[in-house]
Amino acid sequence: MEKLKQRWGVKNNWSIVAIILVFSINGSFATWVAKPITSFIGLSQDTTNPWVFWPLRIMLIFPIYQATLPIVGWFFGQFKFFWAFEKKFLSRLGLGFLFKKED
Repeated sequence: MEKLKQRWGVKNNWSIVAIILVFSINGSFATWVAKPITSFIGLSQDTTNPWVFWPLRIMLIFPIYQATLPIVGWFFGQFKFFWAFEKKFLSRLGLGFLFKKED
């Protein structure tokens, strides 16, 4: 636990537990939100080839997960951690310009 506290820059065990909970809850939440969206756009496991369905579903889940991570983190009092996590993650994907302030 001490290594995670140092790596993530948190001070107590509750923060570690909250962060792990947020990651797991948000993963389930993102897949739950993606289900009606895939149905709405006409994607179904029954009618779509699995080689098409699953990559499209994953590509849909990814932005939902990224968008909802700070929100779910806020419910657990960890918004600051997850906002910094999002900025760092998206910067690594080459999308850091989304967070740059204009001078």
